[in-house]
Amino acid sequence: MSETKPIKEMLAEAKTAEAEENPDEAIALYEQVLQQDELNETAYNRLMVIYRKQKDNKKELAIINIALSVYQKFYKAQQRTTKTITTHSNKLNKAFGFTDKKGNNINLPEPVATWQKRKELLIKKKMKK
Repeated sequence: MSETKPIKEMLAEAKTAEAEENPDEAIALYEQVLQQDELNETAYNRLMVIYRKQKDNKKELAIINIALSVYQKFYKAQQRTTKTITTHSNKLNKAFGFTDKKGNNINLPEPVATWQKRKELLIKKKMKK
């Protein structure tokens, strides 16, 4: 039976692998971290950076999409409230300008906003080619 390493230890090893210019080992370690903790922002960010350095836009975009999906699902699950609270909250958000006419949030929570912006840049870059 193989014992799993603590996440902190794997992150440290991955960072060392990056510093030693061993991206394949770092990628494997970051992926192990994400298997244990799918909400680990550091692992997603580092994978994005590694793929960006390798100029592998497809893999970077894939990681961004996975990260966005996981975090959006997480934030959606956090929004369990009663109908009354939801109604009042929606009215307040609209009154203060936090949502558009359709009720969608204008300001996305971090790290979703950053990743969304990066995704848009990658797509623009892809369109230019």
